[in-house]
Amino acid sequence: ETEREIKKGTRAIFEGSFSFNDVFTRVDIIDCRKGYHLYEVKSTTEVKAEHKDDVALHYYVLAGVGVKVSSASVAYINNQYVRNGDIEPAELFSIDDVTDVVMEKQEFIAAEIEKMKRVLLGMTPPSIDIGEYCDKPYTCDFKGHCWKNIPKPSVFDIRGRGVKKYNLYRRGIVALKDIPINELSPTQRVQVECTLEEKDIVKRDNLKSFLKTLWYPICFLDFETFMGPIPLHNGIKPYQQVPFQYSIDVLENKDSALKHYDYLAYAGIDCRQELIERLILEISENACVIVYNRTFETMVLNNCIGWFPQYKDKIENIISNIKDLMLPFKNKDVYFHKFNGSYSIKCVLPVLVPELSYEGLDINNGGMAMFSFFKMAETDSETVEIIRRSLIEYCRMDTIAMVRLFEKLEYLAVYRVKQHRKIIISAAA
Repeated sequence: ETEREIKKGTRAIFEGSFSFNDVFTRVDIIDCRKGYHLYEVKSTTEVKAEHKDDVALHYYVLAGVGVKVSSASVAYINNQYVRNGDIEPAELFSIDDVTDVVMEKQEFIAAEIEKMKRVLLGMTPPSIDIGEYCDKPYTCDFKGHCWKNIPKPSVFDIRGRGVKKYNLYRRGIVALKDIPINELSPTQRVQVECTLEEKDIVKRDNLKSFLKTLWYPICFLDFETFMGPIPLHNGIKPYQQVPFQYSIDVLENKDSALKHYDYLAYAGIDCRQELIERLILEISENACVIVYNRTFETMVLNNCIGWFPQYKDKIENIISNIKDLMLPFKNKDVYFHKFNGSYSIKCVLPVLVPELSYEGLDINNGGMAMFSFFKMAETDSETVEIIRRSLIEYCRMDTIAMVRLFEKLEYLAVYRVKQHRKIIISAAA
C-alpha cells in the first residue's frame, strides 16, 4: 500500500511501512512534496538521543529500498503552547532538523543491525552483565531473566538519592546486609537497619512536633487530575495537570463526626471554574488543609490561580494552610520495615491501617482514574454512572486513608512499648 501511494504521488503518507535487510519499520510521516521529508513524531517535550536513533533507522531502511530522503526531523510537543480556540498544530509542535546526525549514524546503524542479527541467531544470550541500560532509555523485556539471581532484598531496593547502586554491585556488594553503612544517608540507614532486623521505628519527639503544627478544623483534601499532550480546553498547556475531581473530609474538632464533600466533573465539559468555586466554599478560611504530597496539590491549586486570577487570594489562603501528612513517613520519623523504603500512601496504608485497602476498588490508582474520566465521554449513560460511582469511591478512599493515618500518628505519638512488638520508640535523633 505504501509503494502504491508513493507511485501515485500522494503528498503525505502517515505510518508508511518499509522493509529492507530483514528490518521492518513504520514511519510516522513522509512529506512527499519536493523530495521525501521524513518526520518522527514524539509526545515528549524535547528531542532525546534515542529519538535520533529511531530516525536514523528509518532513514537506513528507506535508503535501502531506494527512497531518497532529502531531510529528517523530529516533531515534539511545545510545552509553552497555550490553547486559545482551535488547536494550532504549527504552534503545538516544535520541529528539529536532525538530518546531519542521522547521516552520521548510518555506519553505526548498519553495524548494530548485524550485531543484533547475530544475537538473534545465537543459541545463548550475549555475555553482558546487568547495568543502567536495563532500564534506560526503556526497561528491557529480558530484565526478569537477567536479574533472576539478584537476591531480595538487595542494593537495588534502597530508596533515595546519593547511593550509586551499580557501583556497589560492581564492587561485589549485592545483598542489603553487605552495604557499608557509612555510604548511606541517615534515612537510607533507617531503611536498611529496619529491613535487616525486621524492626519498626517511631521518633516520638519528631512526630509530636509535626502534630503540633496541625489545628482544627482539619480538611483532608485530594485531587484527581488529567493531563495530555493536546490541551482539552482554552488556557491549558500540554501536560498541564487539570483537576476534574476532589474529595474533602472535614473534622471540625477532635470529637466531631466526619463531614464529607466531593466534586466530579463531566467528561468533555470544562468544569474548572465550577470546581474551584465549590472548593473555596467548602474549605473554611481558617482550616488546616491536610494533603498527602504537598507538591502535587499545591501545583494543582497554582494552576487554578493561573486560570482564574479572580480567586487568587482565596486559593493562596488554602495553599498557605496546607500541611503534608507524608512528611513523617518521608523523613523516617515513622518507619515500619514493611514499607520497603517507600513512603507512598499505598505502601504505608496497608501496614498501619490494614483494614483499609485499595485492592477491591474498580479504580485504584491515578492513571486508572484519568483513563476512566476520559472514557466517560465515549460511552453510554449507564456505564457513565458506574464509572462515576467508582471514581467517587476511589477519590474518597484517598481522603479516608489520610484520616485514618492521621489517627494512627496521633496514637503512635503516645504509644507505650509492648514487649512482643519490635517497635523502637526513640527521641528525635
